Amino acid sequence: MSKGKVTVLGINGNIGRHAAAAFVAAGFTVKGFGRTDRYKLPGVSFVAGDALSLDDIKAAIADADIVVNALNLPYDAWDKGRAEALLATVIAAMGDSGKTLMFPGNIYNYAATDRFITPQTPQRPQTPRGAIRVRQEEMLAAASKAGRFQTIIIRAGDFYAPHNGGDWYALAIMSEVAKNKIYHMANLDVGHAWAYLPDLGRAFAAVAEQRRALGAFETFHFAGHYETQGALMAAIQAVSPRPLKAAALPWIFLQAMGLANGVIREIVKMRYLWNNPMELVDPRLDDLLGPDFATPFADAVAETVRPYLVQKGA
Repeated sequence: MSKGKVTVLGINGNIGRHAAAAFVAAGFTVKGFGRTDRYKLPGVSFVAGDALSLDDIKAAIADADIVVNALNLPYDAWDKGRAEALLATVIAAMGDSGKTLMFPGNIYNYAATDRFITPQTPQRPQTPRGAIRVRQEEMLAAASKAGRFQTIIIRAGDFYAPHNGGDWYALAIMSEVAKNKIYHMANLDVGHAWAYLPDLGRAFAAVAEQRRALGAFETFHFAGHYETQGALMAAIQAVSPRPLKAAALPWIFLQAMGLANGVIREIVKMRYLWNNPMELVDPRLDDLLGPDFATPFADAVAETVRPYLVQKGA
C-alpha cells in the first residue's frame, strides 16, 4: 500500500531525480514533472509540462499529497525577480490545498562568519543570491502560516553524486583528472558542507513520512558530510588507480572565464562559501533520521568520482 502520492517538480534536476528515487524506494507513489522524461526513472510516472505554466503545474500536482519543488533556473537567471516568480507560480498552484510542499534550501541565506548554522541562526545573506533565497523562504513562510499549505524546507550543503551535471566535481574538482590533477577549492584545512544526493533524497522521504506530526512551516538542516578540503583530496586519491596531484583551484582563471560566461561569473561571487567554515547543525533532524543515516564519506566520494576516472582515463 502506498504511503502517499508525491509529485516531484523538476524531475530532471540533480535533486529532483534523487528525491524521486528515494520516495519510490520508501513506498510512495511518485510522479515526475518536466519538459522531457530524460532519465525514465523506475517507478516514476512522468507528466510533461512547462514550469512557467500555472495550469501545467496545477494539473501535475492535482492528486498529490506531497509536492517536492526541485525546480531551479540557470544560475545566471535568478535575478530581476525571475526566481521569485517561478516560486510564486508553484505557490499559486498549491493554492489553499493543505498539501505538503518540500523545498531544498541552501546556505546562501547566512553570513560567512556563521561557523555553526542551525535552523535558529539569523539569516544574514551577504550576496544577491542569498537575498533571493531569503525572499523565497519568506514567501513560503507567509503562505504556510496563513494556513494554505504545509512547507518543509530541508537545507543542505553542496550536492554531489555519480553522474551529476554541473556540480563542483564536474566544474572544478575533477575537471583535469585526465592530466592526473584534481583541484581543492580552498585551503586544505578548511571544512565544507556537502550533501550526498542519495542520502539527501532519503532524508526528504523520511521527513515526509513524519509530516503530519510537524508544523505548518518547518526548516531542517541536513548535516551531510562536513569535511576539510584535505580530506576530500585524500578520499579521491584513495580510490584512483593512478597517482593524482592535488592543486589549488586557479580562481583567477574562473574570473577571466566569467567575463564571457554569466554562469561562471555568478559562481565566482560565491567563493566565500569555500573560504569560510560553515557547518549545518540540526539535532532535531539527526534524531528523526536516526544514527548512521549517511553513507560514509569515503564511500560516497568513491561512487561519485569513479565515472570520472573511467571516462577520463585516470
